[in-house]
Amino acid sequence: MELVYVRMRNRVHVRQEQELFVKDVARIIGPDDIVKTLEQTKLLKVSRADNNIIIIDLIHMIQCIRNVDPTIEVQTLGPAQTIIEVIYEKRRFSILSFLAVWFLLFIGAGITIMNFHVDVSMQEVHQKLFKMITGREDTKPLLIQIPYSFGLGLGMILFFNQFFKKRFNEEPSPLEVEIFNYQQDLDQYVIMHENKESIRHLDDR
Repeated sequence: MELVYVRMRNRVHVRQEQELFVKDVARIIGPDDIVKTLEQTKLLKVSRADNNIIIIDLIHMIQCIRNVDPTIEVQTLGPAQTIIEVIYEKRRFSILSFLAVWFLLFIGAGITIMNFHVDVSMQEVHQKLFKMITGREDTKPLLIQIPYSFGLGLGMILFFNQFFKKRFNEEPSPLEVEIFNYQQDLDQYVIMHENKESIRHLDDR
């Protein structure tokens, strides 16, 4: 009896009508001749009926391996499911859409920052700081407000650790961490609701 180790991938991107083989969905370690045979085993072919999400369960993978050779002993590692995401052709980039989204985000972010500054009385703080530094009173202390505005923008760039496509270091930004956590929760939801094997209604007739 031969022993093989199987580790399912977390997510695989495919296109419509593409054929999926075992090597595309899982990594297999074992005797070279068996691994080569298993890797070339066809799992499924993506069709329009599959929509954009397919779940490959570990049980399905083991059944596929056992169909090739029933004497193979399978040891599993890692996740129990692989999410197959069907990628459709991207729409052409629209300058008007980009400008509209950019304008809405710019206005929204500006209003948010201004409302925050009103809530914390930032103008009064700047006036007091200006008086402490210069000894003079000024209702519009531009000497404080202008550097503060530039510093606010620079601080946001450093906080998000990215300026356009340039990264300052390999550490993930808080936004990337939040997106990762959101993706993890989304994957769990998809696995639970798309995987019919994990849901069984005992009252079905």
